[in-house]
Amino acid sequence: MDLNLILYLSAYLLAAIPFGFILAKVFAGIDVRQEGSGNIGATNVLRVLKEKAPKIAKQITIATFVLDATKGVIVMLVARYYFGVDDNILWTLAVLAVMGHCFSPFLLFEGGKGVATGFGVLLMMLPLPSIIAIVVWFISAKVLKISSLSSLIGLMALLVTSYIIHPDIAVIHTHAPIWIISFIIFYKHTPNILRLFKREEKSVA
Repeated sequence: MDLNLILYLSAYLLAAIPFGFILAKVFAGIDVRQEGSGNIGATNVLRVLKEKAPKIAKQITIATFVLDATKGVIVMLVARYYFGVDDNILWTLAVLAVMGHCFSPFLLFEGGKGVATGFGVLLMMLPLPSIIAIVVWFISAKVLKISSLSSLIGLMALLVTSYIIHPDIAVIHTHAPIWIISFIIFYKHTPNILRLFKREEKSVA
């Protein structure tokens, strides 16, 4: 089988592993898809477990975020440092990782919203814009206390700074992969955006 195809499938399938769902199910006996917003990401894991299993809520949430952020990067690191692939392949792997998390075949092509996984792959490819984005996200979260809105503001900050810091993306000479990742994340936040307009979006205390 072609090496690139193996890498593409590996990136998609590894990122498709729903760690939030697995950890909450194994350690708390809770199906987060049936609770809260129904999302498998860290925010819903925290919201649900704070109510259902408060003693382990923070630990499971941190583990979910870390695993979701790193699962997209693992194949990219192997591809870069073991197989020596160029950025064309790495950007494709980044997009596939976010797609895997958001449209997991293990959950009938449902999944998370892609924030942690997207942050992980973009941190590897665009370190400075990603760090700026996480600072913007952190400040927004502290002030607004609305996870979805803070994530979207952080994502917009990344988009803007990517053009300022990297007006010409090395090797690929296009911002298309960043826009694709951003579109997927915005698309997965559609219900949150609708609730924001209706002022019905819940805060995270």
